[in-house]
Amino acid sequence: MTDPSMRGMEARTVADRRRLYLLVRMAVKRHYARHLTLPVLAKALATSPRQIQRAYVQFGDCTFQEDLVATRMEAAAELLHRPSIKVRNVAREVGYRQPSHFAKAFRRRHGVSPSTYRAQLRRARRPEAVEPIAA
Repeated sequence: MTDPSMRGMEARTVADRRRLYLLVRMAVKRHYARHLTLPVLAKALATSPRQIQRAYVQFGDCTFQEDLVATRMEAAAELLHRPSIKVRNVAREVGYRQPSHFAKAFRRRHGVSPSTYRAQLRRARRPEAVEPIAA
């Protein structure tokens, strides 16, 4: 083991923590639309919130909360490609009860509001005006 954060740890502890990290990441990817918190996941995985935090520190490149928000925002961006789904429904689909909280998180992640993002997508899809070919 060359990683300083693993120095002095038993191989079994490292393996268990890595397994926990992967299980939590999988749960976030599958259940991001649900009410996910560290205590909820810890209970579901028969561990403690602190163990999940340690797993993220050791193996992740972000925190649990950052991972959850990033996953939700990725899913939201995909849903915004569908103009038939209202922005408030996109918010609900990705796990936000309050559309205003969703809009704030989306703006932080993408730099624009969800409706502006959707408008930019629409403009990008619009074909350029093509001049008729002169015969």
